[in-house]
Amino acid sequence: MCDKKSCEKCKGGHEDEDAVFEDVFPIAEVGFEIPDFEVGAFHENDIRKIKLSDYRKKWLILFFYPADFTFVCPTELEEMADNYDEFKKNDAEVLSVSTDTVFAHKAWKDVSPAIKKINFPMVADPTGRVSRAFGTYIEDEGVALRGSFIIDPDGILRGIEINDNNIGRSAKELLRKLQAAKFVHEHGGNVCPASWQPGDDTLEPGLDLVGKI
Repeated sequence: MCDKKSCEKCKGGHEDEDAVFEDVFPIAEVGFEIPDFEVGAFHENDIRKIKLSDYRKKWLILFFYPADFTFVCPTELEEMADNYDEFKKNDAEVLSVSTDTVFAHKAWKDVSPAIKKINFPMVADPTGRVSRAFGTYIEDEGVALRGSFIIDPDGILRGIEINDNNIGRSAKELLRKLQAAKFVHEHGGNVCPASWQPGDDTLEPGLDLVGKI
């Protein structure tokens, strides 16, 4: 994230989206707004352009993974596909992101039983521009780390998880984090303790709680 007090581009206003990505990455920082961007995606058997701003007023999950036609990735994406309806019930959209092309996404979906389950957009980032902006890009390999980003309806980043590429993630745990972020967003002043699940008690920070937990 740029230092808005000293960044000359911010003082004069960033002229275009490329300036933000090329000069001021990584931009992903919890508590700050994510800039808009336009990317290609494979979705509903079609190639289309989408923008992050298309999903404003909804929660958004950006789900970075290394590459199509690999090993851990289809297990993660299948779990995301299996839980996609639950994400939607929580007013969230999911975008998977890798440095493959939209054509690779299509070819993978055509042949993989796991990937055929996917109904969310599969974003193509072949230049690594988006992956760099979110701090997941591995320069020496040209692929992304396993990064999950939770963005609220105002475009503010609320959660980040980045794993080594040998470690798969849990869709259910990501869903739980989304539900916790959503609860806190809707109930100002409350916070969710460890392993909180919907329906569990929350906490309201204050002096009366100090030393009593």
